[in-house]
Amino acid sequence: MKLAFDGQFFLKGNKTGVAWSAENVMLNIGRHKDVDKQINFFGLGYSPEQKSNAEKYIAYNYDVRCCRWFHDVVYRMIWNYVPLPYSAFFGKDADVSVFFNFIVPPGVKGKTLAIVHDMAYMAYPETVRKRTRRFLESSMEKSCKRADHIITISEFSKREIMKYIPIKEDRISVVFHGVDFDRFHSNYGEKEIEQTKKKYSINGKYILYLGTIEPRKNIKRLIESYALLKQEKKDQPQLILAGGKGWLCDEIYESVSRLHLEDCVKFLGYVPDEVAPKLLCGAEMFVFPSLYEGFGLPVLEAMACGVPVVAADAASLPEVAQNAAVLVDPMDIQCMKEGMAVLLENESMRNKLREAGMEHVKQFTWEKTASRYIEICEELLKKKTE
Repeated sequence: MKLAFDGQFFLKGNKTGVAWSAENVMLNIGRHKDVDKQINFFGLGYSPEQKSNAEKYIAYNYDVRCCRWFHDVVYRMIWNYVPLPYSAFFGKDADVSVFFNFIVPPGVKGKTLAIVHDMAYMAYPETVRKRTRRFLESSMEKSCKRADHIITISEFSKREIMKYIPIKEDRISVVFHGVDFDRFHSNYGEKEIEQTKKKYSINGKYILYLGTIEPRKNIKRLIESYALLKQEKKDQPQLILAGGKGWLCDEIYESVSRLHLEDCVKFLGYVPDEVAPKLLCGAEMFVFPSLYEGFGLPVLEAMACGVPVVAADAASLPEVAQNAAVLVDPMDIQCMKEGMAVLLENESMRNKLREAGMEHVKQFTWEKTASRYIEICEELLKKKTE
């Protein structure tokens, strides 16, 4: 079986959720010796960053194919009007082509597998960049109908896809994400954690959010709930917000000064992948109040690091966290404040959640995820021959 993967977005640096999940699937599929593998991407010449990332996959026996005579942005802009076949750029020899970032282009030879993480552009259109939203509105339904099969990442997302796109249930499979336990674990030493805190000028205890700074993540309400926490008791841990800037984030930053929290709320910006688990291990708790998530992998990564979690009782998060987190109404800042307060005040409950989280997260492995991808590809080919 020969599998081809669209590598356009995950060969870049500063990866966020979708790109990290793609990389973990790819590297674990790379361990399967009986699968021929190639990565396709457009590039008018390798950038040093792309070359470095490509070498990582070459080490896992991927054939990396770069189309140097056309640009991916131009292709995405015109394919709804001029349906240039994808096979003209990358050949016709793949049995199954996998597209991680929602969209399947026209003219792919062989079977196609689309990975659709969520329907945020439909459910919360105001939280999605206009250019991205317009592209998804013009391409998503066509892509889902074009794909031979769709993988999504939670039962919640499966329901959302079927809610917004007329597609049969048997054409969608749910495959959970995994956790990279080589990175996310509780065995980092106190010295490593203290060095990380020192690097970012974090003093003392802290509550951590880790993710993109954007409206859908509900960070403004998190800051407002933290302000309520400080009103009740001034001596509270710092609130640390780690993540790169997303779209429409100015109001989030402004809320800190509006609430006079400059001394106790700190934005770290994008943190490198080797830093994130050490920040998690040093935190009193991890708070993830997002309004809409297809999966919510940071919740599981925090659990793997032995950190008690407060998460939104919304979208896929109850499905993913189950009874191993404190779930709060993300629209109610009083409820969010109480969720944080109960953990800060109750050491026994923190310890109980740590143990529950570390046990719960064991079932989520990237090896299992990658094996399921291969099974689905094999099933697609089997249908072709029947």
